[in-house]
Parts: sequence; structure tokens; C-alpha cells
Amino acid sequence: MLTWLANFVGLFLASVFFSGIGADGILVIVIASLIFGIVNALIKPVLVILSLPAIVLTFGLFSLIINALMLYITSAIYKPFQVNSIWAAIATVIVVWIANYAMSFIIDDKEEI
Repeated sequence: MLTWLANFVGLFLASVFFSGIGADGILVIVIASLIFGIVNALIKPVLVILSLPAIVLTFGLFSLIINALMLYITSAIYKPFQVNSIWAAIATVIVVWIANYAMSFIIDDKEEI
């Protein structure tokens, strides 16, 4: 649930800040974040295993490309959510990573109290 919320926040911020991400409203972003979470859960582990040599050779940077591909797959599955360029996809993935990191940081802080 928290991962979905972080995906939603990241996709929402990316759709506001980047012109290469097209979403017609909040409901589109909600559904896109759900689909993005499902795509990440089902397809991403297989791609990570298959591309492990590239991930090791690039010191993990290739995982950024894999995540951008997951975003493209999400836009292919759900047409109202559009990704117009690879650079918009990479920037969006970075924003989603930051949102996930911030969410995990906030949750970890509350558990220590």
C-alpha cells in the first residue's frame, strides 16, 4: 500500500513537472500507479535476472533503464497515461525513486519512536 502511495506521488509530481508525461487527471494517475505497481511486481524481477550482467557492468545504472521500460509498459497497457520520450520516462523514474525513498525514510523514522 505504501509503495503504491509513493508511486502515485512520484507519478503525480512527474506529470506536473515534465511535459513528456501525459495524464488527464488524478484518476488516470491513480490507475496508472496501480498498473505500474503490478508491472513492477510481475515483469521487473524477470528482466532484472535476465539483465543482471548489464546491471553489474554499469554498477546498477542499467536498473534505471529497466524502470523506465516498466513505465513504458504501463503506458502501453493504460492508454490515458502517456510517456512521450525516454528522457521523460527516466526523469519520472528518478522522481518515483525519490518519492519511494522519502516514504521509506518517513516510515522508518516513525517506527523508531
